[in-house]
Amino acid sequence: MGIIDIRGLRKSYITRDRGYGPKSNGGAPRAAKARRGQVVVEAVKGIDLTVEQGEIFGFLGPNGAGKSTTLKMLATLLAPDGGSVHIAGFDVVAQPNEVRRRIGFVSQAGGTDREATGRENLTLQGRLYGLSAKEVAARIESLVVSLDLERILDRLGRTYSGGERRKLDLALGMVHSPAVLFLDEPTTGLDPVSRSQLWNQIRLLRAGGTTVFITTHYLDEADNLCDRIAIIDKGRIVAEGAPHELKGRVAGDVVSLSLNHVEDALAKAKELLQPEEFVREAIIDQDHLKLTVEKGEAALPAILRLLEGSGIGVVSIALSRPSLDDVFLHVTGHSLTEAERIAASPLGKWGGARS
Repeated sequence: MGIIDIRGLRKSYITRDRGYGPKSNGGAPRAAKARRGQVVVEAVKGIDLTVEQGEIFGFLGPNGAGKSTTLKMLATLLAPDGGSVHIAGFDVVAQPNEVRRRIGFVSQAGGTDREATGRENLTLQGRLYGLSAKEVAARIESLVVSLDLERILDRLGRTYSGGERRKLDLALGMVHSPAVLFLDEPTTGLDPVSRSQLWNQIRLLRAGGTTVFITTHYLDEADNLCDRIAIIDKGRIVAEGAPHELKGRVAGDVVSLSLNHVEDALAKAKELLQPEEFVREAIIDQDHLKLTVEKGEAALPAILRLLEGSGIGVVSIALSRPSLDDVFLHVTGHSLTEAERIAASPLGKWGGARS
């Protein structure tokens, strides 16, 4: 058993009458049951995961895939309908207080009081966790060094930039020295420099022995920051492993084709190219045809010759090594960006798993 052990975890919501959004089943640990005119939405559909101590574990998926719902159950903020979760050996349903003592949680919204200074925010958080005034002061000094908080510590929260606010949020989650830190979309809205700085702070936490569990929909974040990731789509885990291992499952190179607007050009091109020996997989992804091929440099001239011979014009062609988006496409049949678009649509918002 790892420091986080999840088995068969499930959660459903009931949409309100006339589709006005999700309604929880009141937090009771049993499956939601819809009345007439309501619909049960399965947000998390029986996931299994093990996270080892001292690793940065990424939970990657589009908005609406079930990431935040899962995270709230792990953090004891939402009761599961079924399955089990143990954190540091304690059951999140039967022993929630023991779990809370051992975790830190940083939500997307953060928890900074904008009218208090950073020091005041951290002092209150530490005292709420039962630390003495002396212990809180010592802990703040440690966090000032590790998270580079000196410039902002005695300023009001409302004067912080987005990156500074996220650093303080991280400190608030760490003030009681938790064994596990949960971060829900920690870099959303940050500029590239602030994102990179926050990544470095998270790596320092891991170096100090903290287990970090991150939800994200950023491919580069999962690829560059996480030791292992699990890809979730529509409430189910569809792939799990180290980023390089997952990309290794998509054997070969990826050729992405944008074609002219001849009717059914993508379908015709797929039908033409898929039987070729050098093509391992052909998938239509929105307005592109993506081919997984052997020896991409050698395949490109053959692809162009075949398309030209069939009267299919090529607008652009790109060759790349497999990415996590290619992994997502490979295991789900659609790209992460396409899943994001569907989740953001009016039908997708309530028609599938919630974030």
